[in-house]
Amino acid sequence: MAAPAWGWPVSSSTTIEQLTVLEEDEWLPRAQAHRDQVTPLIEERLTRRERGQKNAVEDFLFEYYPYSPNKLATWHAGTGFALTGSRAKDYLSLTGYREVDGLVMLDPAWLDARRARLDTTVRILRGTAGRPPGIGCFALHEWAMTYRLTQDEVRHTYLPLRLSPDEIAATVDEIGLRCTHIDAFRFFTPDAVPLNATTPTRDAQPENEQPGCLHAAMDLYKYAFWHSPFVPSDLVLACFRNAALARELDMRASPYDVTPFGLAPIRVETPDGRREYADEQRRMMERTAPLRARLLGALEALARGD
Repeated sequence: MAAPAWGWPVSSSTTIEQLTVLEEDEWLPRAQAHRDQVTPLIEERLTRRERGQKNAVEDFLFEYYPYSPNKLATWHAGTGFALTGSRAKDYLSLTGYREVDGLVMLDPAWLDARRARLDTTVRILRGTAGRPPGIGCFALHEWAMTYRLTQDEVRHTYLPLRLSPDEIAATVDEIGLRCTHIDAFRFFTPDAVPLNATTPTRDAQPENEQPGCLHAAMDLYKYAFWHSPFVPSDLVLACFRNAALARELDMRASPYDVTPFGLAPIRVETPDGRREYADEQRRMMERTAPLRARLLGALEALARGD
């Protein structure tokens, strides 16, 4: 059966007649195709974990965002669908599903229990999309997290700093800190906190987020996963890919030496490096804007119960 447009009703009054029923020979190939797309993105993470190895760039997407590779590889159709067949019952072991008249479908009670989180997410995404970008932070949040620390004191102790602690501090002091993202700001060193132009808080996050922020781009993945399985897996995967690009840019502009990961540093401590970063930041915003709009539209439809 043809897939409907996004935004089918998901309220407790949704009837089976409003759903598109996917037979097992329809949805199983989609689930396998999704897993095939995800596998190349997670196999290095799985191999590293078995060997006890670390990658400060890629591991962030699985540790800071605590969604396992297997969860990313698990396909969900999203709202408006019901699944049939013996394999469909496997979904009943996952949260967010129920069985009605032999059909496996999303459980609106799962979403209702998360209504406050959904409303907050919509406010954050809507506010971010409607605000002018903040240009000029130069990704110094990672610098603020290492400000006046030695190599043995930083988060990624196994990853060498490419500048001395004095050089890092001098760069921060010269350029200044203009971070707007609470989940970056909360990792600032105590000495760096009073240097920031503002004091981001969790309560004020819907009013602080802006589209120039790399962390705001990465967080689309978090917000999509928060509302999975109601958000379809193709959208979650698109947000993951975008987050991976943002994280790479984040670490390239950091004071860490990322050359062991095959990445060229962006030396934001120099004028040329700051220009390079600003160009990359604009490209990141251009990639992220349509994805943010798509996710916002999906979550707004869920919030309305359309």
